[in-house]
Amino acid sequence: MAGSSRGSSRSAGRLRLVVIQALVFALFATLFARLYYLQVVGGEEYHAQAASQSVREIVVQPQRGLIVDDQGRPLVANRTSWVVSIDRTMLGRMTEHQQDVLVDRVAGVVAVPARTIHRKLVTCGEEGSVPGTCWNGSPYQPVPVATDVKQSVALRILEQPEDYPGVLAEQQSVRAYPQPYGVNLAHVLGYLSPITEDELDRAEEHGDQSVNGASSVGRAGVEKQYDRWLRGMPGYKRVAVDSMGRVLGDDSEVDSSPGDTLVTSIDAKVQGVVEKQLAETIRTARQTFDKVTGRNYRADSGAVVVMEADTGRIVAMASQPTYDPGVWVGGITKKQLARLYSEAAGNPLLGRATQGQFAPGSTWKPIMTVGALNNGYSTDTRLDCSSGLQVGNRWFKNYESASYGAIGFDQALQLSCDTFFYRVGLHFWQKYGSDPTDVDAKDPLVREAENFGFGRETGVDLPGEASGRIADRKWKLAYWKAMKGYYCKIDRQGTAKSSFLRVFAHEFCLEGSYYRAGDAVNYSIGQGDTMVTPLQLARAYAALSNGGTLYAPRVAKAIVSPDGTVLKRFKPVAQGKVDASAASLRYVDQALQGTPKVGTLAWRFGDFPLDKVHIRGKTGSAEVYGKQSTSWVASYDENYVVIMMVSQAGTGSGTSGPAVRKIWESLYGVDGMSVDPAKAAIPGTTPPAALPTFMKDGTILPPARKDD
Repeated sequence: MAGSSRGSSRSAGRLRLVVIQALVFALFATLFARLYYLQVVGGEEYHAQAASQSVREIVVQPQRGLIVDDQGRPLVANRTSWVVSIDRTMLGRMTEHQQDVLVDRVAGVVAVPARTIHRKLVTCGEEGSVPGTCWNGSPYQPVPVATDVKQSVALRILEQPEDYPGVLAEQQSVRAYPQPYGVNLAHVLGYLSPITEDELDRAEEHGDQSVNGASSVGRAGVEKQYDRWLRGMPGYKRVAVDSMGRVLGDDSEVDSSPGDTLVTSIDAKVQGVVEKQLAETIRTARQTFDKVTGRNYRADSGAVVVMEADTGRIVAMASQPTYDPGVWVGGITKKQLARLYSEAAGNPLLGRATQGQFAPGSTWKPIMTVGALNNGYSTDTRLDCSSGLQVGNRWFKNYESASYGAIGFDQALQLSCDTFFYRVGLHFWQKYGSDPTDVDAKDPLVREAENFGFGRETGVDLPGEASGRIADRKWKLAYWKAMKGYYCKIDRQGTAKSSFLRVFAHEFCLEGSYYRAGDAVNYSIGQGDTMVTPLQLARAYAALSNGGTLYAPRVAKAIVSPDGTVLKRFKPVAQGKVDASAASLRYVDQALQGTPKVGTLAWRFGDFPLDKVHIRGKTGSAEVYGKQSTSWVASYDENYVVIMMVSQAGTGSGTSGPAVRKIWESLYGVDGMSVDPAKAAIPGTTPPAALPTFMKDGTILPPARKDD
């Protein structure tokens, strides 16, 4: 029995061995078959995939085009900046703990919070992405996490790759602001910020290859207006990397194409004077006592426009408050951004020259004079310049002038007599629109303001321009419809916080749409609800200078390629003629020559060579309910228009007069009684050439003629 049992056991053992051998053979056969498939059948495909994984494509951003003034002086240039980026492909091969250690180490050397770096590494649109911070570029592109880092920091990262795996430090081009003559020019130049996901999607839909996820685009000023010229075309670099993501060498490269240069009509030398004078005027006004309010003037904002009268080209333009455009370079902080939009800081992003809207005050009177002379009045008309005029139940008085008796339009302009123009406005109201509910009543003064381009955008080549407002009958009806619910509610509930508001709410609710005689007389001197931008006023005064042509204001003169080829010239754009007789325009032009000689500007232009530089002028002091007066000076000659406005700063001549004079001195090189003969606006002489000088191979070409 025992022998039989042992025989059975040996048979069972041999059987198990055979089974095991069969299983091992089957496993090896399967393994060899798989290896054969991978290496022979699918070898070519997998080899191609492996090769593609070892080559990475990197976008090479182009150098953005320069922005220069009309003499080739750089207003916006480029500089190199050390940028630290993190390769997310390499980061993805690390454990979560290793990632945190690396990010903390990078944060420590570049002085950027680790949480901010983590946010930058998240692709926009993915869970946890934060708009404005997330990465909008290619998932294979290294993500910039710090810009403008010190060179010592960049070298430390480059010299210690074992401590900073997947971290790159390289030089990139960023915007720089050379500030010739100390100019700021922020509202004209604008700024850049990273492209948004929606913008990138639209660009891809239209086949626009000039932008990518890492691009920065223009957001304001000429940076935005001429962005497609300035941005250039990106290039692409293919680099070989090892299994750790380290760059082994270049595989191939498509060079980027730098952007084109924008030549502007800005004269940096004049711009520097304008900015200095505006800042000093505001500072002086804030130290001046206002007898009306019993405190110093607030002088909360201001603007200056210097324009060529017969082309519309902008020679200088300044606004206050302003900001440093360099604050956007490398990314702006929340605190910095909040200040730019802060009312307490004066809303620095708002360019008062093109976006600020103000009552024009007496600078409106020349336009009203043209309207009157073309609708029944004549140069022989004499009206009483009394100290006041009773209109309904209100006494309307002069602001800057006393009683002068019967005078003509010329003296009324020079002395800024309000009651003279009250009578003109009242006359047209009584003649055509004494029915306050007649929305379609004729109004020659409103029509003339429209002829001069008020109430609509000027068409300047800067984004975000305001349209201003002509407060006529239609506007008043529309405003009443929009606001009656609010004021009628106050009237019904008796919730007014002051007796004035209580009375106003009651009257507005009942008859707020009525256009009364008081509205007409206020309108005639630029008071009430009519609003203009300083640029609109400059364009209108340019039409007085050039015989009635309205030109679209322009900052750009030409686009020049990197090799110096002029790609595009921006010629003056005439928008039409003012519908007025040549005689009426000449009369107003001659009358305004008296303002700096014997009128309200005379005390500011003593000893100025007005016989050689024929300046015409008009002052204005616009009263605004609840605020101090807005100071205006509007002036021009045969070549230029100079407009200055300072909000809540008092009278025109008193506050703005000295600065306007100094701006004129800078335009013509006036020094005491001398005048640069090459620039003097003497009849029969050639005005100063003002077209751009184009850069080519680093040289400056001779200026072209003014009418090119």
